[in-house]
Amino acid sequence: MSSAPKVFNLNILLLQIEESLAQKANTDLKEAGYYPFISPKIEQGIKDYPKINPALIILERQLMGPVGVKFCRQLRQAREGIVLITVVENESIEERIACLEIGADDYLVKPYNRESFLKLVSFYLQPNLTPQEQLRFSDLILDLNSRRLFLNQKGIDLTMKEFELLKCLMSHPREVLTREQILESVWGYDFQGESNVIEVYIRYLRLKIEVDGQKRLIHTVRGVGYVLREP
Repeated sequence: MSSAPKVFNLNILLLQIEESLAQKANTDLKEAGYYPFISPKIEQGIKDYPKINPALIILERQLMGPVGVKFCRQLRQAREGIVLITVVENESIEERIACLEIGADDYLVKPYNRESFLKLVSFYLQPNLTPQEQLRFSDLILDLNSRRLFLNQKGIDLTMKEFELLKCLMSHPREVLTREQILESVWGYDFQGESNVIEVYIRYLRLKIEVDGQKRLIHTVRGVGYVLREP
């Protein structure tokens, strides 16, 4: 007798988001097989949260206010596993820092784009149904199913872009990748964001990888790009 299929929590709470954006996201999520719930007011969303039991919460940073910030921080302290994504006006360093400070796992940049939005959601909620696959280099193990990094057997959580960037580098070990190659692989050929976005995320990865005196594995090739190699 075959075993019963595993049930995954696909509930998503759209909390305190601008109405037109919430409606678009709600429609797209339903079409993609998720179960979205809209709470236009932060107080009502906090009240409804226990019965919705969402696996993922999406909030608009500019609208959440002190109550929303407090709620996010309490969630992060009290429950592991829930994903918090904030909607931001731009991809500036200040916005990213603000997201990290409230405990968000990732962010969605306006204007709303269906493909980018669903890709971000599926990154965090996609069921692990395929055989385990890993990329290995030196002391690094990148699990392509759980999308987690393991350094000397210690798990390290990565955001979507951190994972995609490290996957790009680990797929081409010891090969110098140009900035253009990395941008196309991780952000898409039509990326129109900040010109220093690669540098910013390289820095994020180094902070996570080079802990406790670990050797540098991601090296800058001045005027060209980056390479994953041992010193």
